[in-house]
Amino acid sequence: MPLSPPQPRQHIHTRRIDCQGYRRDDGLWDIEARIVDTKTYTFSNKDRGHIAAGDSLHDMSLRVTVDDDLVIRAVEAVTDAAPFTICGDVTPSFQRLVGLSIGAGFSGRVKQALGRAEGCTHLVDLLKPLAATAYQTLHFRREEKRKAANTGERPPILDTCYALRSDSPVVAREWPEFHTGSS
Repeated sequence: MPLSPPQPRQHIHTRRIDCQGYRRDDGLWDIEARIVDTKTYTFSNKDRGHIAAGDSLHDMSLRVTVDDDLVIRAVEAVTDAAPFTICGDVTPSFQRLVGLSIGAGFSGRVKQALGRAEGCTHLVDLLKPLAATAYQTLHFRREEKRKAANTGERPPILDTCYALRSDSPVVAREWPEFHTGSS
């Protein structure tokens, strides 16, 4: 069901975030994310002269390479467009992410490494959908490994959302041994 019809309005700003996950031939995984901000009007900018309607105010990308355990093995950060010419100077700081594991506490560790003046708000914000894309990209691979190990461990995806809460009918169907609701 779509959103309800809006009130009369004027379009001002568009933010596009695109994320993609890839399995590499060497067994690692590349997760790429890009953020592009545009305005519907032209405005002056001290560093760029002006930014025309539809031109990118921000155009920034990240590529994070992870292993099967979601440990970051490599990072590439690029700033193709920004409101200030020095914005791209921060991209080497994103190497601080190498060695971090995408999982519980990831956002806090990112904030510690790249928060506030140590990073770029837009690239740091891009890490949240990038992390979700990493989970989606590796889900089946990680689930296959978990099942093959046959340890009987509780799948980590349980209780991460409404449908996968431990008392839901989905969990009763897919993981009956971990279902906590009534039969």
